[in-house]
Amino acid sequence: MKKGINIWSFPDMPLADVFALAKKAGFEGVEVALGLEGEISLSSTEADLLKVKKAADDCGIQLYSLSCGLYWDFWLNDDDAAVREKAKSIVKKQLETAKILGCDTILVIPGSVNADFAAPGKVVDYATTYERALAAINELKPYAEELGVAIGLENVWNKFLTSPMEMRDFIDKIDSPFVGSYFDVGNVVINGYPEHWIRILGNRIKKVHFKDFRRAVGTLDGFVDLLAGDVNYPEVVKALEEVGYDGWVSAEMIPNYKYHTETIIYNTSNAMDAILGR
Repeated sequence: MKKGINIWSFPDMPLADVFALAKKAGFEGVEVALGLEGEISLSSTEADLLKVKKAADDCGIQLYSLSCGLYWDFWLNDDDAAVREKAKSIVKKQLETAKILGCDTILVIPGSVNADFAAPGKVVDYATTYERALAAINELKPYAEELGVAIGLENVWNKFLTSPMEMRDFIDKIDSPFVGSYFDVGNVVINGYPEHWIRILGNRIKKVHFKDFRRAVGTLDGFVDLLAGDVNYPEVVKALEEVGYDGWVSAEMIPNYKYHTETIIYNTSNAMDAILGR
């Protein structure tokens, strides 16, 4: 498996500095993100993105995946049709951006029933969410297929697709090699076991996030450093190997340290080496 790290693990700094720090700390690649503003944004031109790609290439860092935090504001299942259309336009822009950067996968949140940490009190009916999310991803899959960039659906704290069998069946209904799971190890610990998810999702897994979580905390404060929580990483790695996954695993370390923030990059690199047996 290839060792990467998500952009949100870093303190606020230019992408060229992120790539240099990641390389110095021992990472092979960085998962970048599409935002409203910044070096990779909804308004970025091809020339802008090629500058980012060159900066990564110059550091010997591979760009392999493009995440996006905008789906907490723009839901593919929103009750407002205009918001749903905006969300679909973001997916398209994300696919186009990934293609230029050389990333083969994008991270997409397929819909949210509720996410109080992002939109307090907002709830969309579960059955309606399922129908709208399925319709949206089916509408978007031809674009992903055309560009050759996979849509990875993340399991996240959105009260939707909360079991591995439901996620598996949702993906199978879409029936495309360019739509699969962006599996987050730490996100399922609050109510399940990541190794179970991995064995059920199997070759549907496009990319993997590494996080750790303490069940006893039970809130966002439960996310901790790798190997400091309840994830059984030896079993996780065993399950990934069993299903034949040999792609990128990306550490997503949120929140960063309050002081000496760059330290988390080195600590995470060391933990990943231990997890991956390097």
